[in-house]
Amino acid sequence: MNIRFDNAGVDYGKRTALYPLSLTLQERRIGIIGLNGSGKTTFARLINGLVKPTTGSVTVNGVDTVTDAAKVLGTVGYIFQSPQNQIILPIVRDDIAFGLKARGYDKAQIEAAVESVLGRFGVSHLAARRAHELSGGELQMAALCSVLVTGPDILILDEPTNQLDLKNRALVQKTIAGLPESVIVISHDLPLLEDFERVLLFDQGRLVADAAAAEAIARYRELAA
Repeated sequence: MNIRFDNAGVDYGKRTALYPLSLTLQERRIGIIGLNGSGKTTFARLINGLVKPTTGSVTVNGVDTVTDAAKVLGTVGYIFQSPQNQIILPIVRDDIAFGLKARGYDKAQIEAAVESVLGRFGVSHLAARRAHELSGGELQMAALCSVLVTGPDILILDEPTNQLDLKNRALVQKTIAGLPESVIVISHDLPLLEDFERVLLFDQGRLVADAAAAEAIARYRELAA
């Protein structure tokens, strides 16, 4: 993974959501923290082109997120804070297959890929379930399968343990730890990030700490006190 921000910033009219910053992300596990409205989600969405920089540029593995947005979307998967809003078809199996159909896979390829990704995470039993029947942890796993079935190299998760009970939180944490893909996690769940290689702290649209997890989290606790 090689994500480069080159003086990249975001303005919405007269309001600055993210002040220009330059940095390179190469670590396998990166956390993003900060108070609500601090700019952390804007920063993360710049990576897969959901948000476009109004100044500077962002590249992912050398590919510009504006001039070659489609290629970036194929490289970076994004799971939103509310996975139920991301699952667009009522049956889990059909939702996972949806992205493959859009890419022109034939029926046999789709069936094999869906079975493979469900088996990879031990959730084959969810295939025929309806999304509205799933628990919070099951929804996260279904959303994860729907994104990873298309083969992204980088995965961004926005508050993946939000509103989960202890059992489902442990399931999601274990799953994240075992992913071979590079992972970027936005979270208020600080223990989730304690063993991450690098954590970025945002405050009022500015990057105020970029350090190992323990240092960045300690700074955040001071800021939020």
